[in-house]
Amino acid sequence: MAAAALAAVAEVEIDGGGVFKYVLLRVRGGGGPGKDIVRGHGWAEYHADLYERTAQELAQQGLGCECLGGGRLSHRPEERRIHVYGYSVGFGRADHSVTTEKLKAKYPDYEITWADEGY
Repeated sequence: MAAAALAAVAEVEIDGGGVFKYVLLRVRGGGGPGKDIVRGHGWAEYHADLYERTAQELAQQGLGCECLGGGRLSHRPEERRIHVYGYSVGFGRADHSVTTEKLKAKYPDYEITWADEGY
């Protein structure tokens, strides 16, 4: 059952546009291999807000997660662009190259870039 629940977790959930915080999370269930997911929303004042809400949602499905780091996303749908950058004070910098690959899979017709500089 944990494997099915893990497979059903969306790899990317971000707002439709704007500049907002994001976290890269590793989700696990039943001791098997996990998968990395991206969550980014403008309602989050802190990266921890994203982590805590996602952890609660996953726990209801019997899954656990750990935060691998965070940053910011600049999502410009009218230009079909997403830029990944920055870091989380509490969780550190996410591996933006992993985040970028996840975003490219979800938005194949976008230009997606990343940089380690910026907050």
